[in-house]
Amino acid sequence: MVLWGIAGVALLVALAALMTARRVARKLEALTQSYWELRYDFTRLRSQVTRLDPDETDDAPPPPAATTQVAFVPLSSMKKKHE
Repeated sequence: MVLWGIAGVALLVALAALMTARRVARKLEALTQSYWELRYDFTRLRSQVTRLDPDETDDAPPPPAATTQVAFVPLSSMKKKHE
């Protein structure tokens, strides 16, 4: 009889977890949809502003050029030499 009670409680906990997971999934879907709508609106408004004032340039500096070069180092040269 105790085992049936444990199984019943486990079933109730599983159903509660399933309902919670579905609710969280719906909230995540709504949040994702809102994010992409906001990105779309931002891009659309930015292009409208650019069309209204094409002489205005971004104040952001250009990205720095890569000045460091990485050379190939073979692993055999990094091994400790036993004498």
